[in-house]
Amino acid sequence: MIEVKNSAMTHGGKFHADDVFSAALLKIVNPDIRITRGFEVPKDFDGIVFDIGCGKFDHHQEGSEVRENGVPYAAFGLLWREFGEDLIISKGCPPDLAASEAVRFDEKFIQQLDEDDNTGCGNQLAGIIGAFNPSWDCDQLPDQCFKEAVDFATVILKKKFDSIISIQKAKGLVEAALAEAKDNIVILPRFAPWKMVLVPSDAEFVVYPSQRGGYSAQVIPADSDTKEAKCDFPEEWAGKPKDDLQRISGVSTLTFCHKGRFLISADSLDDVIRACTFAQNKQHES
Repeated sequence: MIEVKNSAMTHGGKFHADDVFSAALLKIVNPDIRITRGFEVPKDFDGIVFDIGCGKFDHHQEGSEVRENGVPYAAFGLLWREFGEDLIISKGCPPDLAASEAVRFDEKFIQQLDEDDNTGCGNQLAGIIGAFNPSWDCDQLPDQCFKEAVDFATVILKKKFDSIISIQKAKGLVEAALAEAKDNIVILPRFAPWKMVLVPSDAEFVVYPSQRGGYSAQVIPADSDTKEAKCDFPEEWAGKPKDDLQRISGVSTLTFCHKGRFLISADSLDDVIRACTFAQNKQHES
């Protein structure tokens, strides 16, 4: 169980994504926490101090910490390192997977914000948070704007945590479908997050019922860091109207092929599997 005091403090004045997301994280950990802003930490302050004061959760002092990959920590990353693993366990992540998920979240989400705060390299989300600061010609108080930004960041974090738990819940379903796969085509009984299981596997396509009716199939990337597919749908299908697509492919209920060639749809399961098989055969011929 995570125990966090009911008081925290960060710097006043203009706020950034770092202190905003740090505050949002603390509010998720402890909804009763009261966060104050100022320019000097009182000597008798009894609570968490972040992004100010040169303490455990600040990063402005000489010798501040840097990750092994060279990305410097900011307050958000330091707080996540302290509380992240226990937090996602409390949200339902299996304890044996929590450490790796906490590291993955740091790599995929937090590090970009930490680097922006330390280097000013530019980050779209950091720019959006920055836009919450009061403009020169408005009468809004900075602390009220900070609260609005923290509320916004809290929604983002909660959605991110929900996604982590959803992916873990999907793992068993996708693994079972992979075990039953034929010809490297995995058929899911319903859509579920599949990349964690299928990208490292030999599977080339994943098929699932479409929310628009019928079935869809997606190509599976060769690895987690590239968009290159293990097997693409044919170039001549890309972006074609339905009638042309059915004539060119010979698949009678094929209704859609994305111009990026990573997604198709068909009215029947048999036809979407047939389209995947056609793509495999065509690639093997070439």
